[in-house]
Amino acid sequence: MQGPVVVLANAGSGKKDAERIAALLQPLRDSGLAVDLRMIRDGRRIPAEARRARDGGFATVIAAGGDGTICGVATELAGSGIAMGILPLGTFNFFARSLGLPNDPAGALDALLTGERREVSAGEVNGKLFLNNASLGLYPALLERREAAYARFGRSRLSAYWSALRTLATYDRPSRLRVTVDGRTDHHRSPVVFVAHNAYQLEQYGMQDGVDLIRQGKLAIYIAPELRRWQLLTFALRMFLRTARPYRDFTLQAGTELVIETHARRRTIARDGERDRMAAPFTFRRLPGALTVIVPAEVGTETEAA
Repeated sequence: MQGPVVVLANAGSGKKDAERIAALLQPLRDSGLAVDLRMIRDGRRIPAEARRARDGGFATVIAAGGDGTICGVATELAGSGIAMGILPLGTFNFFARSLGLPNDPAGALDALLTGERREVSAGEVNGKLFLNNASLGLYPALLERREAAYARFGRSRLSAYWSALRTLATYDRPSRLRVTVDGRTDHHRSPVVFVAHNAYQLEQYGMQDGVDLIRQGKLAIYIAPELRRWQLLTFALRMFLRTARPYRDFTLQAGTELVIETHARRRTIARDGERDRMAAPFTFRRLPGALTVIVPAEVGTETEAA
C-alpha cells in the first residue's frame, strides 16, 4: 500500500465506533504510513467526502463501511487512478469478499497492508456506479423497509430477512417497462428488474446461470414476471431455497448496456443497498477497468468485482 492514506469511515454509532476504527488502523501507522481518519456521521456526506479525498493528494483512499459506503466512495474515485482499499464493516460485505478480502476488519486490514493494486470493472446507472447490483421496483421498496427495521431492531441478518418478508406480503405495484438490452427491445410488466454485476454475490444464492454471464463480461439482468402477492412470496421462497430457475421463474438476459423506460418520469433506483431518485430513462452499463482497488497479494489475476 502506498501513502499518504485517508480512511473514510461511515460511523453513525458515535464515539465508541470511532474508537474501534481508530484502534483497527494502528497497524497502518506502525508500518510507517501517514493515515488521516475521517469519521462520517451522516451517510449522505460520503460522496462529498470522497471527492474531497480524491482531490486532496492521497495515494490511497480506504472506504470503511458496508457495501453502500464502498459504492459511494467508488463512484467518486472511478477513473482517477487512486487506489481504493476496503475495510468491511457491513452486514454482507459482498464486494470485499468478491475480491478475496477476509470478512473480519482486522484480517482485511492485514491483507491490504501486503496487497497489490488491481483494476476491476463496475456497473453504472445514469452516471452512478454500482459494484454488486442495481434495481428498480420491489427491491428499492424492500430496502426502505429494511432501513426502518434496522433503526428499530438494529442491523442484523434477521432484521433484513424479516423486513423482506413484510415487503413481499404487501407489495402490489408491477410496472410497464420498455427494456432494451444491447439494442434489442422487449416490453414487460414486472414488479422488479434486478441488474447484477457481482458474480460472487450470485454464487451465494445459487444463481449459477448469472454467474457464468458475468464472468463472460456481461451484466446479468433478471426480470420477474407479473405476480400477485402470494406468488411473490412463493418466488421469494424459491430464491431463498436456491430453487428459482431462469426461464421458469424469471427472465434472464445479458448485455453490456441496458436501457429501461417507464411511464414515471422519476423512479427510485437501488444501488448496493442505497437508494437514489433518478430521472428516466435508466441506462445501465458495464465499465471495464473502472476502479483501481487493493486486493490480497495471493489473489489470482482473474479477480474481478464479480
